[in-house]
Amino acid sequence: MFEQLPRTKVFRDPLYGYIEVDYVLIAQLIDSKEVQRLRRIRQLSGVSMVFQTAEHSRFTHALGAYHMANLVLKNVEGIECLSEYEQILFLAAALLHDVGHGPYSHAFENVLHTHHEEMTVKMILSPVTSIHQILSNYPGLAEDIAGIISHQGKYPLIESFVSSQLDVDRMDYLSRDAYFTGATYGTIDMHRILRSMKVRNGQVVFRASGVHSIESYLMSRYHMYFQVYYHPIARSYELLLESIYKRIYDLTLLGTKIEASIDSFLNVVKDNNDVLSYIELDDAYVNGFIKQLLKSSDPVLYRLANAFNDRKLFHYLDLANEPDQEFIQRLKANALQNEYGKYYYYENSVSAVAYLQNGNQSNQDIHAIKIILPNDDVKDLEQYSPIMESLISSSYKTIKRIFYFEDLNE
Repeated sequence: MFEQLPRTKVFRDPLYGYIEVDYVLIAQLIDSKEVQRLRRIRQLSGVSMVFQTAEHSRFTHALGAYHMANLVLKNVEGIECLSEYEQILFLAAALLHDVGHGPYSHAFENVLHTHHEEMTVKMILSPVTSIHQILSNYPGLAEDIAGIISHQGKYPLIESFVSSQLDVDRMDYLSRDAYFTGATYGTIDMHRILRSMKVRNGQVVFRASGVHSIESYLMSRYHMYFQVYYHPIARSYELLLESIYKRIYDLTLLGTKIEASIDSFLNVVKDNNDVLSYIELDDAYVNGFIKQLLKSSDPVLYRLANAFNDRKLFHYLDLANEPDQEFIQRLKANALQNEYGKYYYYENSVSAVAYLQNGNQSNQDIHAIKIILPNDDVKDLEQYSPIMESLISSSYKTIKRIFYFEDLNE
């Protein structure tokens, strides 16, 4: 049913050596406008302001997630239960899972009230996109991929491989982000995890012999969040960008003309179902209009654009370090009194936990990590691993910070 390439296509990759593509459909999707757009969106947004080598793109991660899916199909015991259609469904969903990300990702989502998974589904289902036109040659495929991305439950096994606590997405981005940031605590033993993975009764389980690798993976992910993804300098950069978006959004609602070429951005502000305009947005697009705003007559955009361009980021206070309360109250008061204070001051909170407990105790919960014992009994990870049991509550951590421009202290 699915045509194979006359010769395997390969992509060089620093983590895997070669990423191999055998199917015509996958090659066509990789070459599509929407997937190629991911080359122009950095995977880690503001993290490169701290870790200067973190310049890799969401395109490299999309290929990496696809490759991890390929490794699952070639190495996991019991995976032969998937038909050829379901295998292609898995590969395509892994490749396309992040195609809906906006420029600088989460700062964009917060202001424009979009979510990358929802945009991914819209792109897959919209007849105006090239990925939909490619997928439409295979009846039902676009709808089934969209169903996996939106967790509809039609293919629970594939959903668990694509989006769970231990999936092909996370296994690639943890390894890739650790490699490009130089953060060694993000290194995971993916091959050991794959060898311990098994499909049993339509569900992903892991052999008890692989638990140490799973524990290490979960702790690596936990440390990466607080040491890399939630780094205060990275957050400062993203909040500065969020302020730029917010100011443009507010001025647009007031009918004020923006002194930059941002038609596609404004189209999405007015209608986040405008898929064609959304596809035009990438990091280069945002960088371009911020360059135009360096001489803006609007005092807020002028200040924010220049701060963004010159890396003059927000200062920050970590509230866990018991800062001077009088100083904090002065900052808050000055921010409230400042006409533009909402763009220059943030109270920000981020949280993470090492392992999310299986809340409903269902054997079909795709987020639960199940351990199969030598006697064929199956237990939740926290039932088998004392380390994970203790970390369910003790590892939950929230960091609260205040971000501000220095002159609010005057």
